[in-house]
Amino acid sequence: MADVFKPVLIWRRRSLAVLTGVLMLLGSGCSHQQGQDMVTQFRNAKPQEFLQTSVDRMATLSMRDNLQSLYLLMNKLYLRNPEELRKSGFLDARTAEKQVRMAIEQQQPLPALGGKKDLAALSYAMSPQFLGDRVGAFIYAIGSMLVTAHGNRLEFYMTDAIDPRFVSNAARNIEKATWLLSQRQDKDGKPLLFSNEISEEGSNLSFAVEFGKIVARLDLLTQMLDERYRRIGLNYAQSLLFLNFLPVQ
Repeated sequence: MADVFKPVLIWRRRSLAVLTGVLMLLGSGCSHQQGQDMVTQFRNAKPQEFLQTSVDRMATLSMRDNLQSLYLLMNKLYLRNPEELRKSGFLDARTAEKQVRMAIEQQQPLPALGGKKDLAALSYAMSPQFLGDRVGAFIYAIGSMLVTAHGNRLEFYMTDAIDPRFVSNAARNIEKATWLLSQRQDKDGKPLLFSNEISEEGSNLSFAVEFGKIVARLDLLTQMLDERYRRIGLNYAQSLLFLNFLPVQ
């Protein structure tokens, strides 16, 4: 009987060997590609990224992109309001923008605002009483407000905590600042700063669009932060409900 089934067993073994070889070949190809992708990602990653959770990384990128949007808006505002550049005392927009950028990122006061920052600076910059470079003051005020709302940091790591309420409040403040930019006028009825334009010659709503991007990033980060802290609470509650010990390593 054993001799009868011997050819069948040999065929099964050979088939299994062929199938195993094919699977190993495919698997080695996939793992090789995945390995290359992982090596590339590790090579491009900065050392400090290993100290960041996904939410920390998202907050860092969101802050970077929001500040870049502000600097883009500053350039566009200087183009539409060249008299403000003359008030700055600098010969060109690039130098004026560099000074405002440094003040925001290094959390230093802007001399024209007399030491005011974030919301106090925003109110002053958009008041008729302010006689300095309104473009630089306006962008600085919003930038310093964003940094303040994120706990006075531009990069975020595992040990940092961001209050989602302040991030959400910053988004609402951006919406109000956008409205102020379009509505505030001087005593002669002239806009304090020219930005969006709708006329017979054409429309320019690029300012509103860029501010909208900042608001969207802040709202998305708020939701991510809320979910992270909600999950921490739920995980703790589940551990109590099911009498599970919490991991210690």
